[in-house]
Amino acid sequence: MQGTFFQLIMNTSKLRECGEKMNEMKLSNRLETVAAYIPEKSILADIGSDHAYLPCYAYLKGLIVKAVAGEITDGPLKSAKEQVEKAGLKTYIDVRKGDGLEVISPNEVTCITIAGMGGSLITSILEGGKDKLEGVKRLVLQPNIGAKKIREWLIENNWELIAENILDEDGKIYEVLVAERGSAMRPYTNLRTELLVGPFLLQEKNEVFLKKWSHERKHFERILSQLEQAEKTDENLQKKAELIKNIEVVKEFL
Repeated sequence: MQGTFFQLIMNTSKLRECGEKMNEMKLSNRLETVAAYIPEKSILADIGSDHAYLPCYAYLKGLIVKAVAGEITDGPLKSAKEQVEKAGLKTYIDVRKGDGLEVISPNEVTCITIAGMGGSLITSILEGGKDKLEGVKRLVLQPNIGAKKIREWLIENNWELIAENILDEDGKIYEVLVAERGSAMRPYTNLRTELLVGPFLLQEKNEVFLKKWSHERKHFERILSQLEQAEKTDENLQKKAELIKNIEVVKEFL
């Protein structure tokens, strides 16, 4: 009985300590959205982890059992190590220096998060580390721009897009793409449109989505107007044709 009482006190103390750490580690809405798509009991690799806030948060929330936090530059690497140590999670979160997926081995992790980069860089990381994706069940990707390139890469490499989210935080709009191995073409019915804007996001067409694409349409039209005045090189003519197609696509749902 005494042992059970002592264990209860210890468990209560651990829960209180965990709650205090969670309160200290408030994530941005953007990273909270990314974290929401991490399956429970995952082994996580967070690539470009910066301060390692995401893996620390995910562990304290009970989403993951352990993690690798990858960083390529010394400053963020140092910050990540300090954060993990401050949170008391060195046993569970391994901070490693390396370029992209070189920080992990095949079959080491089950979920990969890459957040806060451009779509081209994210696809470059995935393409360069294809051999490290063995054993990975889910990708949670948050591009700041260029989500289309990620959707194209997923199709080309047989990853099925299973969910998307879009959010506005501090005047910036972010997309989150979630993929698992499967039928790459499954969510797409109108490939050109849905590669550009996202099949799930197009279906929902929420306020943030409409705001983003209203802004993008104006941006496309400004560039097109500039190209009309520019020299008619093959490159400019190609850009012009692409912009006209994109404007037509956006007009369909605005």
